[in-house]
Amino acid sequence: MEGIGGLRHLFMTVFLTAFANFAVVPAITDITVLALCPGRDECSLAIYLSGFQQAIIGVGTVVMTPVIGNLSDVYGRKSLLTIPMILSIIPLVIMAYSRETSFFYAYYVLRTVTAMVGEASITCLALAYVADNVAERERISAFAILAGITSAAIVCGTLAARFLSAASTFQVAAFASILSTVYMGIFLKESLPGGDSTLRQPILKGGVSEVADEGDVYSPKTTQVFKKIPSPGELISLLRSSKILSQAAVVSFFQSLAEGGMQASLLLLFMPMLAPAIGEEKLLTIGLLMGIIERDVQMLQVPYAATLFNVFGYLVQPSIRSIVSKQVGPHDQGKAQGCILGISSFANIVSPLLFSPLTALFLSEEAPFNFPGFSIMCMGLAPMIGFVQSLMIKASPKKTSSNVCVESP
Repeated sequence: MEGIGGLRHLFMTVFLTAFANFAVVPAITDITVLALCPGRDECSLAIYLSGFQQAIIGVGTVVMTPVIGNLSDVYGRKSLLTIPMILSIIPLVIMAYSRETSFFYAYYVLRTVTAMVGEASITCLALAYVADNVAERERISAFAILAGITSAAIVCGTLAARFLSAASTFQVAAFASILSTVYMGIFLKESLPGGDSTLRQPILKGGVSEVADEGDVYSPKTTQVFKKIPSPGELISLLRSSKILSQAAVVSFFQSLAEGGMQASLLLLFMPMLAPAIGEEKLLTIGLLMGIIERDVQMLQVPYAATLFNVFGYLVQPSIRSIVSKQVGPHDQGKAQGCILGISSFANIVSPLLFSPLTALFLSEEAPFNFPGFSIMCMGLAPMIGFVQSLMIKASPKKTSSNVCVESP
């Protein structure tokens, strides 16, 4: 275990990647409208395509994140991290070259496909990398620092976009994405689950030899990567293997359902101080409670007071990630983190489908009763369910080995 200090190359990789991805967000809306509806201020096609893209990416994330997390438990974190990072370069390079309509459609298709693989996979693998290299007592601080670095990258990327033209923004983002991949390849060490000295399976291994049941004759058997992909039954088995893990999954779902994409901030200040003193379980409960109060204050239209409680709501995700990391053995960190992130992604898909029509209904003249903030009140009920569940989470001894989802020979 190298400790938090040994994660500096991971932090730099995550910062550059997040900077590249979020620097283009402010510019993509105008580019989309210009490419699809030139000369018009509004474009319904752009709205429909953006919504369709987000839905497809969300579905892909739900499926792919647990798969990639599970494969990293076998083939190593860096090896699997290379895949989404290389894929993320391609759409940015296309838009850096040209923003004409034909290039935009190419970007749209490739961005959709690559985001299905990499939208949450980089986060999942970074979390698993932290769990591999940091002792349990320091993990919540490391997770908080990781989230804080991501937030800092988002701020820097957004600020950079304000001072750059659209063409320059994509060029800078493409360069940062390439730089992050090269930096990772040179400086980031491979992280092996549980500190193994060798990988459980080389990622490029073509086959293994086994002794046949009869006659002591060696027969080749190709090792298929797809055999390492977890089935839904295996993921359910993983969640059921630990009561605390399943409770954390419930909390994560309902928190993400209400959060709807909220980004963490100010974690570097609160998490390292509070976690050692009161523990992740209590910190999770406090974060959920403050998130509930924040939404109630928003419903009463007191925005400045809501901001105060908003800070505490950012404690939730690092607490969940730390709790989850302690409920599985070292060889299941990628699978567990990927499973929880997949559940959160599913909640983020459901959230706009559920709350957007509800908000529109109560803002229209056809509302069943006069209550414009009804949807916000409903959003407050979701973390309330998570809050009640968090009260039932009790600390348990750590698992030193994996005993779930073992592949049959």
